Amino acid sequence: MEFFAPSRRRRHLLLAGAAAALPLSSAFAADPDKVRIGFQKSSTLTIFLKSRGTLEKALAPLNVSVQWHEFTSGLPLLEALNVGAVDLTADVADAVPPFALAAGAKLTYYAIETPSPQAQAIVVRKDSTLTSIAQLKGQKVAFAKGAGAHYLLLEALAQAGLSIKDIEPAYLTPADGRAAFENGSVAAWVIWDTFLAAVQRQSGARILLDGGKLASYRRFYLASSPYAQKRADVLKVVFAELQKAGEWIKANPGPAAEWHGPVIGLDAATVEAANQRRSYRVQPVDAEALAEQQRIADAFQLASIIPRKVTVADSPVWRPA
Repeated sequence: MEFFAPSRRRRHLLLAGAAAALPLSSAFAADPDKVRIGFQKSSTLTIFLKSRGTLEKALAPLNVSVQWHEFTSGLPLLEALNVGAVDLTADVADAVPPFALAAGAKLTYYAIETPSPQAQAIVVRKDSTLTSIAQLKGQKVAFAKGAGAHYLLLEALAQAGLSIKDIEPAYLTPADGRAAFENGSVAAWVIWDTFLAAVQRQSGARILLDGGKLASYRRFYLASSPYAQKRADVLKVVFAELQKAGEWIKANPGPAAEWHGPVIGLDAATVEAANQRRSYRVQPVDAEALAEQQRIADAFQLASIIPRKVTVADSPVWRPA
């Protein structure tokens, strides 16, 4: 899942819903002997650790317990982090942190999954006559506003000498985007895995352009800054276990897909196809990743999707010793 740019009223409603979904004893009250982790069904590595009780065992020597909080999308998850209702997030797409920073979130970057540029793409139907991005001029294109797919489209259009004003945007969620794509209401759809793998396998969608050198599609793991400052030892353990989980997923593609498919409601073959394009390589946050975060923030501000200038370099970065 990814983050979609919401209206201000919807942000307040989702924030209230996110807080209400958490136990009263934990909402908005950090406990140094507890780590509250927010995740989604698509949070492969975090769910892998959760399903095996890995973090509970690894954090036991530190006398730290784990609380898990599931969210339906990146928006309420990041809102919960912003107000201190969770301490750590599972992976979120690269478009998410700039939105949180624009909202004033005190977040710390603590890990990334290295680039997976082929894990998002601009697709057309198998019978489409379109063969280049330039041919999208005047066409209706579906994508989720404010998502990483939106950034990919902006970059692809610019490379082709076009802008968002040269197409007809259709701001749609993944479910609505797929419906519009398959019934011919839009000429192209910009989407990420596992939705990308599903529409390729089930509808024969053809990739017009993937992330390539335009959009790296890193996945970011975030912490609330107050928690990161107090419990760097917890972050060190979580970071190490995420690395091990990523290595297992890549080394065991079949079993990994068989395990995760039922969690997200897809067949194992589709999940495996998607996982082949995702790095799952967990590393410390580096300068290159932060530089692209700034480019995304600047592109979204220029497009009036983010309301103010975001300076990514102002955010703390945790790195393992």
